[in-house]
Amino acid sequence: MTTLYMVVPCYNEELVLDETSRRLEEKYRALKAAGKIDEKSRVVYVNDGSRDKTWEKIQEKHAANPIFSGINLSRNRGHQNALLAGLMQVKDLADAVISMDADLQDDIDAIDAMLEEYEKGYEVVYGVRDNRDTDTAFKRRTALAFYGLMKKLGSESVPNSADFRLMSRRALNGLAAYGEVNLFLRGMVPLVGYKSTNVYYKRGERFAGESKYPLKKMISFAIDGITSTSATPMRFIFWTGLTMFMLAFVAGIYVVIRHFAGGFPTTGWASIIVAIIGLGGIQLLALGIIGEYIGKIFLEVKARPRFIIQDFINKESDED
Repeated sequence: MTTLYMVVPCYNEELVLDETSRRLEEKYRALKAAGKIDEKSRVVYVNDGSRDKTWEKIQEKHAANPIFSGINLSRNRGHQNALLAGLMQVKDLADAVISMDADLQDDIDAIDAMLEEYEKGYEVVYGVRDNRDTDTAFKRRTALAFYGLMKKLGSESVPNSADFRLMSRRALNGLAAYGEVNLFLRGMVPLVGYKSTNVYYKRGERFAGESKYPLKKMISFAIDGITSTSATPMRFIFWTGLTMFMLAFVAGIYVVIRHFAGGFPTTGWASIIVAIIGLGGIQLLALGIIGEYIGKIFLEVKARPRFIIQDFINKESDED
């Protein structure tokens, strides 16, 4: 039987943890009864520096039922770092690890299908949304645009998949070899390779609490995703610069010809202003893109720890 660990990052999820725990406990009971997972399987909540009583809730769940374990980070490190902390902490304790968010938008019943694919020999199983009916029209359009842009920029991320996925121990050990500080796990996991497949599910609405990804964070996350997995924007600067140089060269020839053909009229300030503003805007955009990459280099060369685990409460067997 498979030892299954689930890693669930939590940031201010006090309101939803009771229901999440109830549903996961019910699912684990059914999987054990069906002989799919063994008694050492666990659900690991990762407290990412929550300001509410999330960690106290996790401790209560652990005390009441040994299938619930908890990791408490020393401070808030962000969703991707919290998720990685959980994966790296349990990778040697489990045969397979499924990551999901605590808000119950991911379909817990899809766990069965993921385990079936794992038993067929797949090392990575992605949970992929089969529709975006629960999203606003704005979010649907921006998400499709984001995945389309990522594909054009050469990213190997799986469209319409978030962080709901199964990874085998071997795949997790492969992921552990990636030591980068700027994390975008949706783009990193496909780089690990190994045999993978998709499981499609219907994403639900958040059960309680507030979204942890408002528009500002979504934009920041998208920028991080692009600049962490692709150098294409830097090449875009080169080709833009080359194009502007060619246009300037052609314009220079035109100016020389007009000069010897009789000169220019006194008007023309509007076109000059437009050219100045346009070129200035392109230069600032280029500097911004370069700055984004330099900032990431700055963080990488520091090689600071991506997370620090303060507490890990776990019982490896129900008898412990």
